[in-house]
Amino acid sequence: MEQPIIGYHKDEEDHWVARLACGHNQHVRHNPPWVERPWVTTAMGRASMLGTLLNCVKCDRREPADHAEQTPSV
Repeated sequence: MEQPIIGYHKDEEDHWVARLACGHNQHVRHNPPWVERPWVTTAMGRASMLGTLLNCVKCDRREPADHAEQTPSV
């Protein structure tokens, strides 16, 4: 199920994680050559992707939310 990005935070390994409107988190790594997401490396790039839909497999599996608050951050 597709869900919009509402914000970001870094995990314990310093990787960027998208916060989705459904309450789930999803990593958005820039790890070339396997994953190309250069937009995640800058605040402007991350801000430009707010509202972008990502496929949320946790929603597909009906998993509980990872986070409760819905406050956007970059």
